[in-house]
Amino acid sequence: MIVIFLGFGIIEGTLQEVGSLINRPSLGWLLLPSNPLALNFAQKYIPPCWIGSASSCGSAVNFLGTNDEGQSILSRLMYATPHDALAAVLVVTIAIVVGMFVGTTSGYFGGWVDDILMRLTDAFLALPGLILAIAIAVLLGPGFTSALLALMTIWWPTYARFFKGQAVQIKNRGYVEAAKLNGIRSFKILMKHLFPNSIDPIIAYATLDFGTVILTYASLAFLGIGVELGYPEWGNEAAVGLQFFPQYWWMAIIPSLLIMAVVVAFTLVGDRIQDLVGGRVNR
Repeated sequence: MIVIFLGFGIIEGTLQEVGSLINRPSLGWLLLPSNPLALNFAQKYIPPCWIGSASSCGSAVNFLGTNDEGQSILSRLMYATPHDALAAVLVVTIAIVVGMFVGTTSGYFGGWVDDILMRLTDAFLALPGLILAIAIAVLLGPGFTSALLALMTIWWPTYARFFKGQAVQIKNRGYVEAAKLNGIRSFKILMKHLFPNSIDPIIAYATLDFGTVILTYASLAFLGIGVELGYPEWGNEAAVGLQFFPQYWWMAIIPSLLIMAVVVAFTLVGDRIQDLVGGRVNR
C-alpha cells in the first residue's frame, strides 16, 4: 500500500506539473477514470457501484460513487494523492535535517549552545502542534505551500530532542574521543561520526511519522486550510461529504477510510522497523 501510494503520487504529481508547464492540464488526469474537476450534475449522488446497480460497475468512474457535483470520487482522491505524498515526504525529511542539525549540535557542544538551541526547541514544543500549524498557515495565506511550511515549522523540534539524546550518548565513545585527540575539527566529527550513528533509531520513528503527517495535513484540509481553489484534497473531500451525511454517506466515509488505511499502513511498517532496529525480532 505504501509503495502504491508513494509511487502513484510521484507519477501523478509529475504528470500534473508537466501538464501545468506546457499548458495541457488534461495530462493531470491521464491515469484517472475521468476529469476530477469537470462538473456533471446529471451524474450526482451515484452510490458506489458495488452497493448500487451492478451494471454501473462497467466503468471505474462510478466505482466509489460520485459527489454532489457529479464528479467521480475515485478520480478526485487519485488526483489529490500527490499533495498528501509530497507533504509526508517533505515534512519528515526537512524535520529530520533540521532536527539533526539542532539536536546533534546541542548535544555535542553542550553549555550555552545547548541552552539556546533547547530553549528554542522547548518554545515550539510548548505549543499545541495543530493549533500552531493552523495559526501559521492562516498567517501565510491559503494554498498548499502555506500548509507545507506550517507543518515543517512545527515538526522539527521532536527530532531535535531525539538527536540530542543520541549525540549525548555517542560523543563520549572511544572513536569520537580518538577523533578529537587526532585534531579532527568538530564539524567533521559531527558529519562523520555523530550524524551517521544517530540516524538508525530515528528511521523507525520517521516511518511512523509519515502517517502522522498525512493525518495532520488531512486535518488542516478538513478545516479548509491549505486547500487550493478547485484542487481536491483528501481531508477537504471528507469535510464536504460530511455536509451530506448520512444520506450520501460515501462522500465522507470513503475519503476517511483512505486516510485511515494509509496511516495504518505506515504505522504497521514503522512498528516492524522499530522491532528490527531494537533487535526484538530476527532480521
